[in-house]
Amino acid sequence: MKKCLVAMAGVGLLLGAVCANATPEDDRLKLVAYFKNKYPDIKVEVSIHGALAFDPDAMSQYRSIMEFPPFLDQLDKGEKLWKTPLKSGKSYADCLPNGGKQIAGNYPQYDEARAKVVTLEDVLNECRKANGEEPYAYGDPKTMGLLDAYMRTLSDGMRMNIRVEGTGALKAYEDGKKTFYSRSGQLNFSCGSCHVVAAGNRLRSEILSPLLGQATHWPVFRGGDTLVTLQKRYEGCHRSTRHEPDKAGSARYNNLEYFHAYMSNGLEMKAAVYRK
Repeated sequence: MKKCLVAMAGVGLLLGAVCANATPEDDRLKLVAYFKNKYPDIKVEVSIHGALAFDPDAMSQYRSIMEFPPFLDQLDKGEKLWKTPLKSGKSYADCLPNGGKQIAGNYPQYDEARAKVVTLEDVLNECRKANGEEPYAYGDPKTMGLLDAYMRTLSDGMRMNIRVEGTGALKAYEDGKKTFYSRSGQLNFSCGSCHVVAAGNRLRSEILSPLLGQATHWPVFRGGDTLVTLQKRYEGCHRSTRHEPDKAGSARYNNLEYFHAYMSNGLEMKAAVYRK
């Protein structure tokens, strides 16, 4: 019998997307089918806008704000970091395929040689170290966050393309899936409690965003020019559910991001967006 991590009671609908013996693509396709069934009027492609997909007024406000984003000066700082030569005289573009353009959707990746998941932030820090610089702190909004935010804009329009190939990669993916769907903390919530089962519902004054599309638009600028990276958001969510968080860049969070990003495969990226 298939052992599953999350089920919906009442209607007797079992989320096959989270069955332990499903393939990553099984997980993704079943999740797409689940949201299509739950919200037939919302196209999958619109899920890249998160909770905005459920609120036409909020979507309209978002589009108005994005015409003249309040964080453009922060992106300019990220661009300066990207273009400033490293101590070796080389640039970040020299470290990355295609000069860093149209590649962000390929990350995270599983590195067979090192037997671990490698995020885009890992690659940027490895570039720094290889060229005589100290690594940036993961999630630091004034350094790695800004660098990451600008670099990801070079992949706007790319579709997410995460690969899970080989035993090691599958193990890391399954670990990330387990973290997403396992209940923990004093409130006994999982990420899936809010972003699968309750997605589209209101929690206090906010609508909960769906898992689909969540990984396509980070880092985000919240309430103006406050930058938040994806893994810093993991930390915040875990604190909100009174669960002891890991630090950004940990193996657990890297595996979580690996699973999380795969669930957005095929969806279009748009980096550095506004959120409340």
